Amino acid sequence: MTLALETTDLKVQLRLAEGWFTVCDLSTLIPGRGAAALLPDGRQVAVFTDRAGNVYAIDNRDPFTGAAVLSRGLTGSHQGRPFVASPLLKQRFDLQTGQCLDDETVRVTAYEVKAA
Repeated sequence: MTLALETTDLKVQLRLAEGWFTVCDLSTLIPGRGAAALLPDGRQVAVFTDRAGNVYAIDNRDPFTGAAVLSRGLTGSHQGRPFVASPLLKQRFDLQTGQCLDDETVRVTAYEVKAA
């Protein structure tokens, strides 16, 4: 999911089954670069922000290799949709939906994001 933000004095939070989980300060995110965070259940999430102030969060685990590397991928856009390309095999994942743009049968979890 995405959320346009105008201030940087906010905490980035993800919606989990148990409620909202604080990941980091928005000011620590660098546009176009990902950051990995550990969730309470041991999974990792990749968090991204863009120059327009949109924040995205998807699973950090690359489903093609099993490696937790999506936060290190290159960001871009395809037909107006933001994506991250895995640094290993280069499959692209839509940052809003988690859908793999190169294999429609594959998807990662995309998280609802808010700032508080």
